[in-house]
Amino acid sequence: MTDAGFFEGVFQVVRCIPLGRVSTYGAIARYLGSPQSSRMVGWAVNKSFSEKEFIPAHRVVNRIGMLSGKHYFGGANTMKELLESEGIVVEDDQVQDFCKIFWDPVKEMPEPE
Repeated sequence: MTDAGFFEGVFQVVRCIPLGRVSTYGAIARYLGSPQSSRMVGWAVNKSFSEKEFIPAHRVVNRIGMLSGKHYFGGANTMKELLESEGIVVEDDQVQDFCKIFWDPVKEMPEPE
């Protein structure tokens, strides 16, 4: 799979994350069949800001629910504010009740083609 194809796969998964839920770089990488590609998922999420269609990149956090990509959102608190606008509680850059609101594409989506 090319980088462009992988990035489009990431965008498709991120678009499916429901309002008020979060997923992780690693979960998305596993779903796409590249479990060692969490960092590449992060690069794709960062590139999503240049896409024409809105991609809810703020719903992707690291494996323990930290807002590790927050510096890509333009403002120090933008990612947190977007999550909070969806009812997600964030304290000290940590998603609260992470296990309850974690959305796993491996369990929630059909197998990729």
